[in-house]
Amino acid sequence: MANAPAFEDAVTLAKENPTLGVGCHLVLVGGPPVALPQHVRSLLDGNDRLPDSLAAFVARVSSGRARAKEIEIELGAQIERVRAAGIEPTHVDTHKHTHVHPVVMSALGRVAQALGIQRVRNPVENLHDSWAATRNGAKERVRNLAAAAAVRAVASWFHGIAGKYGLRSPSCFLGLTLTGQVSAAALHRFIDGLPDGTSEIMVHPGIADADLARTGSRLQQQRQLELDALLDASVRRATTDGGVRLISYRELN
Repeated sequence: MANAPAFEDAVTLAKENPTLGVGCHLVLVGGPPVALPQHVRSLLDGNDRLPDSLAAFVARVSSGRARAKEIEIELGAQIERVRAAGIEPTHVDTHKHTHVHPVVMSALGRVAQALGIQRVRNPVENLHDSWAATRNGAKERVRNLAAAAAVRAVASWFHGIAGKYGLRSPSCFLGLTLTGQVSAAALHRFIDGLPDGTSEIMVHPGIADADLARTGSRLQQQRQLELDALLDASVRRATTDGGVRLISYRELN
């Protein structure tokens, strides 16, 4: 996240792990712009910050108040900041999946084409997988199911725009409905049911400490849960036993 407080630390960690595939997580919701405020004024609130909520951003872009050209400027500035730090992004995706909006996806397609980026996250989850994930029915899962259904509704737009700009994605996406709840058991279920081809499982791993609490993120202990799941030895064995090969976006073709 090129506009985030821990950007420099993330760059350091990435350089210490050169085989890691690192994408640019583009931000149109929350935080300061990377571009000069006067160049992206239609995207900003009265405090020269990007909108705090997804709903506020969607209202702004759907009404036409957020100009497509200024979205391009901000997305390009974020990618260029990552590159200037010495990191070549393997792919792009967006905070809160804002690129499923056709206006944003079109702007992203133009920027990606201009900057030579060829891979993008496809956050469209198969609704059968989403529905299966909501069994045992926590309220949070039901809300996430609604989000997955909303994303699915614009799937044809997404695929059409991605194809126009030559952007590739894994063929299967998992984890949206289980955001913050991808335990080791959930990873086992995902791995056991993976289709042929390439799949991305979205997770939000992190260390639940005072620094995380100060960010105000809605995901706190959930990040620790998902970190622990990824480090679970039985999960790694399941990938090996199931013939699953772990790759980065760099190897996606």
